[in-house]
Amino acid sequence: MSRLDAQLAFLGEADRLKSVLRATSLHDRSRRENSAEHSWHVMLHALVLAEHAARPVDVSRVMTMLLLHDLVEIDAGDAPIHGGHDPAEQEAKEQAAADRLFGLLPVDQRDAMRFIWEEFEAAETDDAIFAKSIDRVQPVLSNLATDGGTWPEYNVTPEQLETRVGVKVARGAPAVWSGLRSRIDAWFSGRASLLHY
Repeated sequence: MSRLDAQLAFLGEADRLKSVLRATSLHDRSRRENSAEHSWHVMLHALVLAEHAARPVDVSRVMTMLLLHDLVEIDAGDAPIHGGHDPAEQEAKEQAAADRLFGLLPVDQRDAMRFIWEEFEAAETDDAIFAKSIDRVQPVLSNLATDGGTWPEYNVTPEQLETRVGVKVARGAPAVWSGLRSRIDAWFSGRASLLHY
């Protein structure tokens, strides 16, 4: 197989990300978003919100991480943060998916893309910490735009949002989490007042 053949095979396989549905719905509530749409939207979030990173970041590297971060969902599927799944099992599925998907590429591109995917997963560098934080921001905004979205379905509490989402967002973009928290608190307060009638 030629280099071009390998690259085109990878790109063709990547098209399958458009078929992986996520729990989050579009802001107009017409349907659930797919993982390819999520990847694009979270890249745009990173570009727009980079000035709020806790430490200086290379936004082009962050966007590359976010472009690649969910490709493994082609094989492993999406595991909603508030859903019940075994994290170790999901990680094993994602590692196997990364082996297969990045393995379609020529060796130099395989290694480079796998390296940046692993960096994102480890969340130890400034770029990866910010990328992880922004990956958590987009679904929160979608849920807020859709009157809680799937939060009621998953019985999500403010405390769960703080521990599952807030800690990661605050680590990479504390000002963004501060702004989101006030919106989240307002949503839960409004919901509590409705339950008292």
